[in-house]
Amino acid sequence: MTELNVTFEKTLDKLLEEKKYLTIKDMLSTMAGEDVAAIIQELPEKVVPLIFRLLPKEVASDAFVEMESDYQEKLIECFSDSELTEILDELYVNEAVDIVEEMPANVVERILSHIDSEKRNAINQILQYPENSAGSIMTTEYISLRLGTTVGQAINLIRKNGTDKKSFYTCYVTRNRKLLGRLSVKDLLLAKDDEMLIDDLMKSNVISVNTHADQEEVAQIFSKYNFMALPVVDK
Repeated sequence: MTELNVTFEKTLDKLLEEKKYLTIKDMLSTMAGEDVAAIIQELPEKVVPLIFRLLPKEVASDAFVEMESDYQEKLIECFSDSELTEILDELYVNEAVDIVEEMPANVVERILSHIDSEKRNAINQILQYPENSAGSIMTTEYISLRLGTTVGQAINLIRKNGTDKKSFYTCYVTRNRKLLGRLSVKDLLLAKDDEMLIDDLMKSNVISVNTHADQEEVAQIFSKYNFMALPVVDK
């Protein structure tokens, strides 16, 4: 693996020297964000903004999240307002929270000024919870369904909004912000017909944790029940 990385870096250096930017873009665009971040952080600082600007915004966002905080800060300083907005728009709330927590005050101020008001309010809400609590590591982005919704309507809602949610494999049935039940995408896909109500599919005995529960407790519940997601509720 090390030998492969060295070879790739040499190739990238040569492409940069020859200004073959389209080839670099094609190479990096097929890679996972974590791998792109690892490669970028090994490059000379002066070329990092250039490389980053070549990436499709989804890849750039994934790579940005995986970078060390000092690299994130340097990139933010190089970003134009529009570039920063594009990156932030692609982040999930909990990812934005992780970045904000590591940044100095002046950088945080700039970040928050380029995030839409809904996401900014969600970030501020999470930042108020104690460190290492369930509230501090949760995301506020999830699929919420109402009683009386049909299977077909629920699937259409997931198609429309699922790409903006951190996890849409588990859906939650709520009323007036109260958690009533949960069901999975698998439950919806295997339902007898699209007119069936989710009321008849959902499980009402939902295991949840309080916003102030310690993250170790959360980890134990995930491990015990093999959950993909766990609802966090307040009083």
